[in-house]
Amino acid sequence: MGVILLNWLLSALGLMCVAYLVPGFQVRGLGTALIAALVVGLVNATLGFVLKIVTLPLSIVTFGIFLVVINALMLRFAAVFVPGFVVHGFGSAFMGAIILSLISLVFRSVFFRD
Repeated sequence: MGVILLNWLLSALGLMCVAYLVPGFQVRGLGTALIAALVVGLVNATLGFVLKIVTLPLSIVTFGIFLVVINALMLRFAAVFVPGFVVHGFGSAFMGAIILSLISLVFRSVFFRD
């Protein structure tokens, strides 16, 4: 249970870092970031999973780059449901998806060492 909570908190902190770094990507505060992290996780686990399966051939042809596009679309979609979490335009979502992936990679390597 503690690992899930830590992962959730790190995802929220990652969203706040992205909001600081990417113009057009806004998170009102830590509470909003926590809710947004939960919604982004749920959207990625449901709709994102289905889209990744359906677009698997395109992802293979583009060597996985298309997965960033799907992640950007999932960020934009999640922003619709969370007040205070705003993503203006696809460019901001795309850059946000890249930076969020990099931040998550760093957080997980620091906090979840095997």
